[in-house]
Amino acid sequence: MNTSLSRAAAGIAGLVAILLMVPLVAMQFTSEVNWGIGDFIAAAALLFAAGMTYHLATRHSRSRAHRNVVLLLVLAVLGVVWAELAVGLFT
Repeated sequence: MNTSLSRAAAGIAGLVAILLMVPLVAMQFTSEVNWGIGDFIAAAALLFAAGMTYHLATRHSRSRAHRNVVLLLVLAVLGVVWAELAVGLFT
């Protein structure tokens, strides 16, 4: 892996860790959020995969429109997968 890709992966992993602090902290204050270790692993994998997909698909793009389209597509797929895992949207 080259240096810029490693740096991007580390940055995305850091952002994922920060995002996962939200449910972790919420679990300390309410019983409405009840995640297990598997939930955190699945969320981390999904968020990291989405971040890396966006980075890899846009790293050579100079067009803001292209980056925005890729962002919308990645977020749409992430949202559908997240909803399916959370509540069984398609079952």
